[in-house]
Amino acid sequence: MEVRRAKTAGFCFGVSLALEKLDAEVEKHDAKIATLGPIIHNPQVLERYEKQNVRCLKNAEEADANERVVIRAHGIPRETETTLTKACKDVVDATCPKVKRAQLGIHSMISKGCFLLLYGEKDHPEVRGLMSYAGDRAFLFNSLEELKNFPLSADIDYCLAAQTTQDREEFARIDEYLQTQLAERLQVLNTICNATRERQQEAIAIAQEVDAMVVVGGYNSGNTRRLADVSRAQGCLTFHVEKSEELSASDFKGMKVVGLTAGASTPRSVIDATEEFLTKL
Repeated sequence: MEVRRAKTAGFCFGVSLALEKLDAEVEKHDAKIATLGPIIHNPQVLERYEKQNVRCLKNAEEADANERVVIRAHGIPRETETTLTKACKDVVDATCPKVKRAQLGIHSMISKGCFLLLYGEKDHPEVRGLMSYAGDRAFLFNSLEELKNFPLSADIDYCLAAQTTQDREEFARIDEYLQTQLAERLQVLNTICNATRERQQEAIAIAQEVDAMVVVGGYNSGNTRRLADVSRAQGCLTFHVEKSEELSASDFKGMKVVGLTAGASTPRSVIDATEEFLTKL
């Protein structure tokens, strides 16, 4: 079977940088290493670090005084970072630069008196970090419909921002709606990562030309789920899997061309294995 593999599939800059920082700390052999939460959202990568005795902390209070703790690529809340700094030997910040830029941008807008309207997923670690920079001056929503139910005040300036891996087209619709409601009282932060936009656009283009799409990546990876979402939105049969073993030849019976893409935290080895499986069908 013919496989059309997305050129953008796999690690983005922020993920690669975070893993490089963690690898550098592991190679020092001068302290115990831990991460606060999963360094990225991919089970194969996390298993590899577990075998290297890298501990994954559920919260900052679990850190030991003799541990060096690496902050995950998604970032963490401000107050958590303060707690962590006091609890462990040293802190290494591996927050994605795009996420860090979003955090600081939100903090700047809040310091100017704005109220934050954040488009994102409630339980996502990146979103928890972003919200911490706004304090209690923020409203989190996951759809335009949800936002429309939020009462906007006539005497407040607002700031619109988004989780870095959100759908850019939906964000544009949200922006357009708020412009009609707030006009000059709205400040918009362009926080959606270009890598996210490029991956989604390529997934859309491929999905329009193939019999089915395969999206490879962690089930808890927000950007991977959205690649599957935008593919399905094209009317294309879409499979979201974490590894090729979850696929079956019967899934592709009668098909000639299949598309393949992957989330920004999916290792090349996993993508290669999936391509090999599909090519042999």
